[in-house]
Amino acid sequence: MLGLGTIARKVFGTPNDRKVKAARPIVAKINALEPEFAALTDAQIKEKTEEFKARVAEGESLDALLPEAFANCREAAKRALGLRAFDTQLMGGIFLHQGNIAEMKTGEGKTLVATFPVYLNALTGKGVHVVTVNDYLARRDAEWMGKVYAALGMTTGIVVPFQADDDKREAYAADVTYATNNELGFDYLRDNMRGSVAEMMQRGHYFAIVDEVDSILIDEARTPLIISGPSQDRSELYITLDKYIPLLSPEHYKVDEKTRGASFTEEGNDFLEQRLQADGILPEGQSLYDPESTTIVHHVNQALRAHKVFFKDQNYVVAGDEIVLIDEHTGRAMKGRRLSEGLHQAIEAKEGVPVQPENVTLASVTFQNYFRLYEKLAGMTGTAATEAEEFAEIYKLGVVEVPTNRPVQRVDEHDRVYRTQREKYTAVIEALKKAHEKGQPVLLGTTSIEKSEMISEMLKKEGITHNVLNARQHEKEAQIVADAGRLGAVTIATNMAGRGTDIQLGGNVEMKVLEELAANPEANPDEVRARIEAAHAEEKAKVLEAGGLFVLATERHESRRIDNQLRGRSGRQGDPGRSLFFLSLEDDLMRIFGSDKLDAVLSKLGMGEGEAIVHPWVNKSLERAQAKVEGRNFDIRKQLLKFDDVMNDQRKAIFGQRRDIMESTEISEIVRDMRGQVIEDIIDEFMPPKTYADQWDIEGMNEAVLDRLNMQLPLAEWAAEEGVDQDVIAERMEEAMDAYMLEKRTGFGDENMDMIEKQLLLQTIDTKWREHLVTLEQLRSVIGFRVHAQRDPLAEYKTESFQLFELMLDSLRSEVTQRLARIRPMTEEERAAVLAEQRVAISQQAAAQAAAAAAQASAAAAAPAEGFDENDPSTWGNPGRNDPCPCGSGEKFKHCHGKL
Repeated sequence: MLGLGTIARKVFGTPNDRKVKAARPIVAKINALEPEFAALTDAQIKEKTEEFKARVAEGESLDALLPEAFANCREAAKRALGLRAFDTQLMGGIFLHQGNIAEMKTGEGKTLVATFPVYLNALTGKGVHVVTVNDYLARRDAEWMGKVYAALGMTTGIVVPFQADDDKREAYAADVTYATNNELGFDYLRDNMRGSVAEMMQRGHYFAIVDEVDSILIDEARTPLIISGPSQDRSELYITLDKYIPLLSPEHYKVDEKTRGASFTEEGNDFLEQRLQADGILPEGQSLYDPESTTIVHHVNQALRAHKVFFKDQNYVVAGDEIVLIDEHTGRAMKGRRLSEGLHQAIEAKEGVPVQPENVTLASVTFQNYFRLYEKLAGMTGTAATEAEEFAEIYKLGVVEVPTNRPVQRVDEHDRVYRTQREKYTAVIEALKKAHEKGQPVLLGTTSIEKSEMISEMLKKEGITHNVLNARQHEKEAQIVADAGRLGAVTIATNMAGRGTDIQLGGNVEMKVLEELAANPEANPDEVRARIEAAHAEEKAKVLEAGGLFVLATERHESRRIDNQLRGRSGRQGDPGRSLFFLSLEDDLMRIFGSDKLDAVLSKLGMGEGEAIVHPWVNKSLERAQAKVEGRNFDIRKQLLKFDDVMNDQRKAIFGQRRDIMESTEISEIVRDMRGQVIEDIIDEFMPPKTYADQWDIEGMNEAVLDRLNMQLPLAEWAAEEGVDQDVIAERMEEAMDAYMLEKRTGFGDENMDMIEKQLLLQTIDTKWREHLVTLEQLRSVIGFRVHAQRDPLAEYKTESFQLFELMLDSLRSEVTQRLARIRPMTEEERAAVLAEQRVAISQQAAAQAAAAAAQASAAAAAPAEGFDENDPSTWGNPGRNDPCPCGSGEKFKHCHGKL
């Protein structure tokens, strides 16, 4: 018997079906306009943009303008790129404009889909941001789709790391700006640390379309963006404590793989305590449990995590002298990203690379709170349905599945589960060889660099030519992916192959054309293209005959979306394809989250060597395990967001106040209000309300007024007067302070005084906010222990962080008032003395530079060490890395013959 829900779906369709149905009449309207827009000249298409902008300025809604704007954009894309958007692409564009996530399968042309809502919303003149997962895609998409925007008379900008400020400002001022989520978040934080509005980059947060939305808003949302500055250098402590970890036995520590945590057991603590005391690191009689040992305990714990939880070529790679993290979801190297709380330094000590100083947080924001700044947000991806609940709850985004242009032909086979990894890899190689023999291109998915390189070695032994795509080869990513669909191609990839790439059967024509033209610039582009297209058509036919792309995965990822992304590389635009996952009970996911019963069942079945179990129940069991992990990760992100929401209200208040100060030309009123508050605080402290004059602490008040206001006032005389109360004294103090500050303003001049007040105010806000962030971090790290006292840590955190914020504002007012009260214009004598000091310093610096240059020149002319032979390292002696090179070049050994 059918349930009510099933009957309702059969009669009315699913909610998704209803949305798709509602979009069809709009698509029909756009199609009806096609002949009219096809008749326009290139100049008239640009004129249409100006006409639309005028209509929006006069109040016409974007929804009313949508059919005409989309028709104009489709015609511009057809002329600029030779691509005519399908109806399903227009539909995706409609859903994006409505502020949804458009789930579109791989190869459905998401990059082109985005141009429609981007163009429509850019007509407001407020600027639209298109967010990509990496810089390569930001550049590629901006250059590619920039041709469409140029044909429509709009400007395109690209924001990339290490960009000159003027270029970046120009990119943000463009109608359409392409950037990565990291750059947008960091620029937002940097803007709120600037000294003036003119220095700011971003001009607002109107509309953003996030490409690969699940990767950016979910996978990366567990880690907040942090701008930090160096704090004290404790590199020696990391190096010293790192040496103790290899001495530990298994009974000394516990590792929790689910939470990626590690901790010492009682035996481990006792062992460490004895060793640390014996080596004089822990003072005699001081225990690891004593409050004085907090720093050492923290560092030892991080060293343990560095050794037992973070693994080389899986969680990070060593690139030269630095540790570069690997994104666990995309497999990409995250250059410039560092782990916080000393964990990165612990890994540096473990790998023997220079330990960088720890950092202190200057500003931070989570991706959730950054993207919630936008008035309207939309996203697109091939895999969002599994996380629809999170998108709805956190970002208020709906997920709409857009139908494919052609039916999906890919065959997704049931997973094959083996007892051991050895049996699994043997089966993987066998399956790969079978496909390879008939010329079928294979994309072999792995979960880490280490595993991708291990399989690469196995294939080399079999004599199978292949490409490896992982964080070490990411520069060659576009080239490797372009060739992955060629006849007989074998590509081993970490899950980075699942992002922003389109594997075309027979290879990528555009890439081949560009390559040939780069190698032979004199060649005729049309002839080159015709020849390559003919060869491509022939090769594609052979690949189709061989069965299309075969996605062969060696492990399930903890997220179903990542598995679906890998599958989605095959079967684009109705192409045939096949996907198959090979698993073993020794895989991380099966071992940590899988069912123990499964192993027992397989043992009872008496499975022989090399036999696999293939059954829909196994798939269901795995999906439940993945759902468990996804649920846990969602809880982590929700918890992070709840705590960040508390800070976010404070962040908005501080950043808003900074902006008001930067935009204000009249700062003296803000400063005067602060002074008034400080005077009020002094009165409340030394002349409490409802007290008599003989209870007032006049002596203490005199000291406070001198310290905070830099003034001496006849407070005792005022207090002795008949009928004088707290209000009268407060009024007299304000009048005296106003007169005192007016005198300073006259001495400095209005313009100088305004500038001094503004800069001092901004500097003090920044300093206080930084200190407040450190305090909140420390509070956040210990608040969890309140649960033992049956108190809600989040409620406690809200209360205490608000109290800390109030204290910070009081301290801010007091410090600004105090510093302004103490400044004074320089006398002529003081100015002359400062100039004389500067002249002496400049001449000393010049002399030092000349001496250094002379020393370098004489060192460069030095003869090589006796017996030194350029080609025989045994004659070089044993110089230290920072010693002069024995060849006599005058350079350090590490920069000369000792270069690694």
